[in-house]
Amino acid sequence: MPQTFYIATLGCKLNYSESSNIARELQNSGFQTSTTPDYYILNTCTVTTTAEKKARSLIAKFHRKNPFAKIIVIGCFTARDRGVVENLPGVAKVFGSEEKMKIIQYLLDISKKNTIHDTLFTNHFFSTYSSHDRTRSFLKIQDGCDYHCSYCVVARARGSSRSDTIENVLENIKKIAALDCKEVILTGVNTGDFGRKNGETFYQLLSAIKKTKLVARVRISSIEPNLLTDDIIHLFANSDILMPHFHIPLQSGSDGVLAIMKRRYKTALFVEKVQQIKSLMPHACIAVDVISGFPSETEDSFEESFRFLEKLPISYLHVFTYSKRPNTPAAEMKPQVKDSVKKVRTKKLLLLSETKKTTFYQEYVNTQRAVLFEDDVKNGQIFGFTDNYIRVSAPYNEKLINQIAYVEITENNTYV
Repeated sequence: MPQTFYIATLGCKLNYSESSNIARELQNSGFQTSTTPDYYILNTCTVTTTAEKKARSLIAKFHRKNPFAKIIVIGCFTARDRGVVENLPGVAKVFGSEEKMKIIQYLLDISKKNTIHDTLFTNHFFSTYSSHDRTRSFLKIQDGCDYHCSYCVVARARGSSRSDTIENVLENIKKIAALDCKEVILTGVNTGDFGRKNGETFYQLLSAIKKTKLVARVRISSIEPNLLTDDIIHLFANSDILMPHFHIPLQSGSDGVLAIMKRRYKTALFVEKVQQIKSLMPHACIAVDVISGFPSETEDSFEESFRFLEKLPISYLHVFTYSKRPNTPAAEMKPQVKDSVKKVRTKKLLLLSETKKTTFYQEYVNTQRAVLFEDDVKNGQIFGFTDNYIRVSAPYNEKLINQIAYVEITENNTYV
């Protein structure tokens, strides 16, 4: 009787890419998925305390639901606090971020099946891509980080920066294209750092992708502003493969707070990048990460940051409430911002984000844009995203799934 597994994922798109790869390898080795499995696999996140609470909650839920199943926990939470995770009820085995692909070997050994290819374990970087979504695939091209921002545990949990090669990335895109997947999202912890230790560059990778035209669309999951070079921006502006959609972490619009965060840029550089994108691609979508309530963020520095964001021609925000992470410099900083104050600041930033996104969407009402429709259907409507990441709907038509079609955008078919 085949061994069964169930995999759950918390956190970033990088984790989703890795989980999909693990599931695919296990299924290719004879395992089957089940909601009452022999093995629960949980791929964890440790960016915030909320992420860790979710992991604990899921582990407890799995143990209650099926106390005889083995729970295997992998990822950043285990890398940061292995001892704590190992002692949670029901947990049979843990693997940190750099060793998580060893879970496949572990399960194969238990089930006495053949071992998998050694290439999965021969170096510290392992490439993965998601394949559960026919429309889009998250392709891991880079892992780890050398930046060590004062609030972040990711560098410790994921290890030092390392990346794939251009040749292997292109091979993976060929595999994804063979699945009839139309869109690839390049993911990593610090994606723009791709190739630095291999003698290659992210620009060279993007140029090769543009030249080969293996898939219809390519996006970057995110890129640090100091790594978003002029050449990369110009490359996007002159490509029909690279989508005009940028996700750029800012974290604060106050230079004083940025310095305490140990970020590698000032607000002037961020403005320069946004302005350059908009001058070459006025239609581009620009998403920005921002943290509210960072230690030492006074009312004045928050207002400075808010006004900075308010003036920027950006499309929307990803707002994160500061979460104290053990063994980071920020956790020891004083004064810490009160939770009640963080809540107010987060709400204000979220409202700003809603306003920005509504304004951005309104700019394209009564225009036509190319939409990649997904297998996402609700109330007789099928949903998809334009090249510049506006979510739209159309009356359901099965033939539209995984197809790119030009759509007239109206007030009634945009969804903020």
